[in-house]
Amino acid sequence: MSLLLDTDNSAKPPVTTFGPDFPFDYDRWISHPAGLGRLPDDQLGQEVAVIGAGLAGIVAGHELMKLGFKPVIYESSRMGGRLRSEPFSGADGVFAELGGMRFPVSSTGLYHYIGQVGIETKPFPNPLDEATPSTLIDLESEQFYVEGAGHGALPPLLREVSEAWSGALEGGADFTALQDAVRKRDIPALKAIWNKLVPLWDERTFYDFVASSPSFAQKSFRHREVFGQVGFGTGGWDSDFPNSMLEILRVVVTAQDEGQRMMVGGAEQLPRRLWHLAPTTLAHWPAGTSLASLHAGAPRPGVTRIARDEAGGGIAITDRWGDTRRYKAAIVTCHSWLLTTHIDCDESLFSQKLWMALDRTRYMQSAKTFVMVDKPFWTERDETTGRYKMSMTLTDRITRGTYLFDNGPDKPSVICLSYSWMSDAMKVLPLDAERRVRLMLGALQKVYPGVDIASHIIGEPITVSWESDPNFLGAFKGALPGHYRYNRQMFCHFMQDSLPPAERGLFLAGDGVSFTPGWAEGAVQTALNTVWGVLHQFGGKTLAENPGPGDVFDAIAPVDLPA
Repeated sequence: MSLLLDTDNSAKPPVTTFGPDFPFDYDRWISHPAGLGRLPDDQLGQEVAVIGAGLAGIVAGHELMKLGFKPVIYESSRMGGRLRSEPFSGADGVFAELGGMRFPVSSTGLYHYIGQVGIETKPFPNPLDEATPSTLIDLESEQFYVEGAGHGALPPLLREVSEAWSGALEGGADFTALQDAVRKRDIPALKAIWNKLVPLWDERTFYDFVASSPSFAQKSFRHREVFGQVGFGTGGWDSDFPNSMLEILRVVVTAQDEGQRMMVGGAEQLPRRLWHLAPTTLAHWPAGTSLASLHAGAPRPGVTRIARDEAGGGIAITDRWGDTRRYKAAIVTCHSWLLTTHIDCDESLFSQKLWMALDRTRYMQSAKTFVMVDKPFWTERDETTGRYKMSMTLTDRITRGTYLFDNGPDKPSVICLSYSWMSDAMKVLPLDAERRVRLMLGALQKVYPGVDIASHIIGEPITVSWESDPNFLGAFKGALPGHYRYNRQMFCHFMQDSLPPAERGLFLAGDGVSFTPGWAEGAVQTALNTVWGVLHQFGGKTLAENPGPGDVFDAIAPVDLPA
């Protein structure tokens, strides 16, 4: 649902993830018929290491292969990274989305690849969304029940909160003008507004933005509290209250919190299908070549050491079984903390300023608990109240967000009993799947006292805490106040001409390197940055009619704040 009330945007260009920090047309670059560039003939077939087979690694590998490189992908765990669709045992096509599960249509780079591999999408059942039959908001045991979508259906308190949030964005961030510049891809207008907002809000929290806004100051504390618990778009915002306000502004101005869709059959399909996709246009490689065929079917083992190859000047990569291979260039897509905890990475490969940025990156915790049920019983009406028996639920109880996934009448369906972040996720960290389910069922019984959810559960529950996974140590980045400079260091690292030779050749990608952490589009965009960086390092060129991110970097670079 739109953050700005009663605004007709139907006649305007669509909002895309165009900037705002680095407004480059990634979607147009990758879809241009001229291709991303040309590699010199004597460099065709050169191997490039890619560490991590998540979305960023697979996208980078796919585009490098098309250019004529031979990407060599390493993976320590499971292909897909945080696009992880876990199947329920004993049921065909029923799964739990443990990582990314909702993808805004403004992510045009991401949707390019979704279209390339032919994945169907459908609206995600977010709170107050058209795809959600009903939403129940339960706060301090007071309930607000809404059927359908739109602000017009909101109870007075929630409408007041929504209006205050819209007013805060307009007053504190010149929201309409900023988003219009994004819509039109008007770089001068966009940079003129955004570059002023960066120093204004980098060192201030999201909560400071809300609390200091005149539109919220005119309301009660209860309004700010409800906004934190319920929010608008994808739900509650209070887990993000300590974050830099810039993190939130990027989300809302590029419409990442609305217009979200899910991938039919599971998000993990995307990297797996790209792995097997044979592009129609390939340099150097014969028709039918795919990443899978270049790897004899599977990625190489996980990486334990990254070092400078002193003899050849490149990068030496050692896998878990002790095999060391040497490359002129390598792309790292794993969480940055792994470079100081799980991978022995030579300090000389990065400057100390960049190491500071990588190490200070702050990852947010996240936990989900899913059960499979015998049918979508929530589509039935309660005979007494006339309401749906169960709704998409936002609450201040430990479940926080409960989502309902309908696979059709009388077919096994899925309930995400709980999706929580930060302190709420930490509360369940020591608990196994069964204890988590019992805890969540107990909380939901207080919300729906007449509904026996447990009687519908079939199969085994599925749960995840990303912070306990040694390959991730957290769900996604959430920059704190003062972290803009760190973010800029990481994002701009693909521009390496000014670096000393000892720090060249190792490139960073992944949503944690992007300005939009936690969103798949950030993984796509940073992967494409590294593709340009590797092409440039090997003497390749983009086409004049289709310049890449490095070609236009100086004109649209993220604002550089003073040290």
